[in-house]
Amino acid sequence: MIPTSDKKTKRLSPPRFVADAMLGRLAKWLRLMGYDVTYFHNADDISLLRHARADGRLLLTRDKALAHQARELGVLLTTQHLEEQLRELARLNLITGPLKETRCPICNVPLRRVEKEAVRLRVPPYVYQTQEEFYECPQCHRIYWEGSHWQNVQATWHTLGWYEEE
Repeated sequence: MIPTSDKKTKRLSPPRFVADAMLGRLAKWLRLMGYDVTYFHNADDISLLRHARADGRLLLTRDKALAHQARELGVLLTTQHLEEQLRELARLNLITGPLKETRCPICNVPLRRVEKEAVRLRVPPYVYQTQEEFYECPQCHRIYWEGSHWQNVQATWHTLGWYEEE
């Protein structure tokens, strides 16, 4: 399991993660922050371990036995509260706040900016009128914009002492 500093410093930056079934909300938030996080809501422990090892990912879990099995790839989170989970990952120097590129919270693919006109018929009229920047997931084709939900995400980052990278 992670806690020793020499294990942390040998990792590529930023690390890539796989989250177990108990950490779906955390996986989405890490993706919004730009981290590469695979998430399988119904995978068994063996599949998660194989995926972590094959892909060189850290395994995020709240399951002590699974974290122990994952050895140096296991990251045991001790709380079920999102903000505290983010703090735990920061204390372990695994995350440093939001990265430049946001990922699709559903597909884990980096979002790409699209022209406003291209989304005219794909977003509500009010959103089209009030927003200037739009992003699309190249995999699922969902459209994203910096609305009130995004402001709430950023407010949480500010609470944790993080600010979005310019």
